[in-house]
Amino acid sequence: MNAVLDLFAGPGGWSEGLRLLGLRDVGIEIDPAVCSTRRTAGHTTIRANVAAYPTRPLRGKVTGQIGSPPCQPYSAAGLRAGNTDLPLCHQALDDLARGNDTRAAIREACSDPRSLLVVEPLRYALDLRPEWIALEEVPAVLPLFEHTARLLANTGYSTWTGTLNAADFGLAQTRRRAFLMASRTRPALPPEPTHAKGGTLADLFGDGLPPWRTMLDVLGCPPGTVHTRGNHTTGGSRFPTTGPSWAITGRARSWLLKVGNRSFATRRRIDQPAPTLLFGNARKDVTWIDVDGTPVRRLDVTEAAILQGFPADYPWAGSRTKQFQQIGNAVPPPLATAVLGALVPAALEVGA
Repeated sequence: MNAVLDLFAGPGGWSEGLRLLGLRDVGIEIDPAVCSTRRTAGHTTIRANVAAYPTRPLRGKVTGQIGSPPCQPYSAAGLRAGNTDLPLCHQALDDLARGNDTRAAIREACSDPRSLLVVEPLRYALDLRPEWIALEEVPAVLPLFEHTARLLANTGYSTWTGTLNAADFGLAQTRRRAFLMASRTRPALPPEPTHAKGGTLADLFGDGLPPWRTMLDVLGCPPGTVHTRGNHTTGGSRFPTTGPSWAITGRARSWLLKVGNRSFATRRRIDQPAPTLLFGNARKDVTWIDVDGTPVRRLDVTEAAILQGFPADYPWAGSRTKQFQQIGNAVPPPLATAVLGALVPAALEVGA
């Protein structure tokens, strides 16, 4: 058995990225609704607590390791208790590298026990010695990834850490995330962008890059109706925004996506990439608004999934709030494919 082990597997962002490369993973995930999403989507899943799962039965069976530890303690959308716990997480990493598992004691000292989950990939890597590793988290975790990379380098891995913008890899969203890539068999190098802001021109060294994709590119005109008399309540006609009404009124093209409920909330025109989609408990704050700031309607699940790089018919399980949380926490599959395609030997052969 040569498995790809997916820690904190989530609904299948990494899994879908692997699937696009002709590969599969086995995911460990604790949330029942998320497990249901994965299984319905055809991704092998073990429902278990990553921090409590034993590594011994997996030794000699894992070729690759991927993972996205829970980001809530470090996310800009949360309370950022993880920032307070950073020194404790650094200590736990050093202790694990010395063969001293102090997780239980350190977890008790953390402001948020979830903060320490970011050290779990190192525990698995040191025990299982996979050929390659790919990890993803919010940018605030980059110092911990850099620390993890140094410890992995001491055991023979080539490593790279840095921040990638998903818009540079074909997603219609300017989502920035920290990554750690490591390999025992080849240099670990970041993927080459496939898109660029504004696009680039061809030169002697190759073709230029197309511009970032926009919400309009991937969604078309958002479902709903527009009125040919603007804000007037009488007269005029209503047309579906998914049909030829664009030829009659351009108002739907002026819609913006607003993320947040404060005066400085991020707003993006529909002919731009979406900002980073943050849901958590704030699903009602991701809203389509008109050019004058008037709310039109909330972003729906299908739109959110497409903007995150999932198929429109992906089988999300759980309540609507749970579905939005899964989408917002997932690795965008196009970004996962780019990272894995640059790292995994079998992926390189599939793409040849």
